[in-house]
Amino acid sequence: MTGDSASGVGIEPHASDSAEQRAAEPLMLKLLGDRLGRTLAPASITSQDGATVRIDGVSPDGDVLVECWAHQGPAKPAQQKKLVVDAVKLHWIAGELSERPDQLILCVSDPAAVRHLQGRSWQRRAIASLGVEVEVVVLPTDVTQRLTAVQRRQFR
Repeated sequence: MTGDSASGVGIEPHASDSAEQRAAEPLMLKLLGDRLGRTLAPASITSQDGATVRIDGVSPDGDVLVECWAHQGPAKPAQQKKLVVDAVKLHWIAGELSERPDQLILCVSDPAAVRHLQGRSWQRRAIASLGVEVEVVVLPTDVTQRLTAVQRRQFR
């Protein structure tokens, strides 16, 4: 619950608010960056024709682009498509750069969230054909508990 400074009245976050997921992304980038031996930070990248995209994590030299998804448990069908969209975003903006990055990564916080990308899944094959890899980072228990709690609150 957050306080409304004007009235002092507590305001419940909207059921679909994803503040907890956004708050987990810097930790995910840190964990992945440590594994890769790279610093990763959010950045906006502008394409040759002026379209701007926000990327969750970019290495200082631009060799690594990362999109994060802080989700616990299996992905619902719409969420499964989000990962494909994020992969397309990474692939597209990488092609717009003067030097193509060495790595395009979807970073997730739970192996169960990407279980649908195993085996003969068309989504796994599509993501791989775009040159995007999937990396799982393990978040601390307190963070995963907060994510799980907020996912129960959310409705979609």
